[in-house]
Amino acid sequence: MTIGIVGNYGNDNQGDDAILEGILVQLDETYKINREEIIVFSNKPDQIEQKHGVQSFPLFQKRKSDPMKLIATVIKNKPIIKKLDLLIIGGGGILMDLYKNGPIIIGMYGWLARLTKTPVVIYGAGAGPISSFAGKQILKSLGNMAKLVTVRDPKSKDLLQSIGVKEPIYVISDPAFYVKPPNETEEKKEGFQIGVTAVPFYNKSYWPVEDRKKYTDYINGMAHNLDSLLHANPSAGVNFFSTKHPFDTEVTKDIKELMVYKDRCTLVDQGINYREILNLVNKQDLVIGTRLHSLILSLVAHTPIIAVAYHHKVQDFMDMIDCSEFVLPIDRLNQRDDLFLNLYHKLDKDWNVALQRFTAIADRMRGKQSNGAELLKRIYKRRDKKAV
Repeated sequence: MTIGIVGNYGNDNQGDDAILEGILVQLDETYKINREEIIVFSNKPDQIEQKHGVQSFPLFQKRKSDPMKLIATVIKNKPIIKKLDLLIIGGGGILMDLYKNGPIIIGMYGWLARLTKTPVVIYGAGAGPISSFAGKQILKSLGNMAKLVTVRDPKSKDLLQSIGVKEPIYVISDPAFYVKPPNETEEKKEGFQIGVTAVPFYNKSYWPVEDRKKYTDYINGMAHNLDSLLHANPSAGVNFFSTKHPFDTEVTKDIKELMVYKDRCTLVDQGINYREILNLVNKQDLVIGTRLHSLILSLVAHTPIIAVAYHHKVQDFMDMIDCSEFVLPIDRLNQRDDLFLNLYHKLDKDWNVALQRFTAIADRMRGKQSNGAELLKRIYKRRDKKAV
């Protein structure tokens, strides 16, 4: 049996690495498949093979022009896809057209699977934004050809239905919830420890469109709100870390530089993998996260969270887990400097109750009713060899 996986892998994004690992864990539980039987189409095949123990091939072939890339990829990858028993597209926020080539690449894999009669599954994906006519048509077609469509939140389901996906759409947990939890016996630092992640919001180093004012408002708002939290808690410390190094790391440096209490901050100035992130968040008392998977990995470690919604997926996630009161829109941060402090006070009214609440969320998200692997078993039974 051979299963293929297509997603945003090999981009040094630890959230995506955690998603891939979660999918691999679920495939092992579902099909008892060896990792050597899994092929991941990724941006850095050597890296993915080393990290996850799978086979990996380039997501797309490098050529001088986009049309030539597409043609070369079709020629190179069609024979590989033809040998697959199942092609999984997901997870992560891949069903969007914020980056113009995104739907084309994902759609190409769906088309190749259809051409080679390989069953396709959309697995634990996030949808949106989908604004262009081409993006809507490609992703609609992909959804309607899939044997199974699963998404990670109800808003993604609604969006896919609105663009014309007629097949049943199931909401499952983000696959990252299935990574192995960290060791509960990790020792913590003294004092109240706050983990913080940031994103290059409208910064030209990463964002499709630059807006210096939005970026400046964001980092100032983060700095002032963190200072207020530290001022009210003399024993507290802030620990900056990143799931997307070096882009996010540079933002945390900008925030720290603006802070009054920078001497009470630490900063991880290097890339760390998702396991190291799990160990780090396990040592925090609270995580204030902008990146979605810094929040999800914190929940896996049973650490309470406050979210900064830089993208609708963060708000959608917090709505889904019934924690809407602990999310702040990113454009509000510069309006007041007590936003984090107020949410901290809400949690601190009964910290044990807060801990129990977030622990229960993580356990629920790993539960059977949210497990997409159960759906996989319904639509595809293990076979030793694909009929050609």
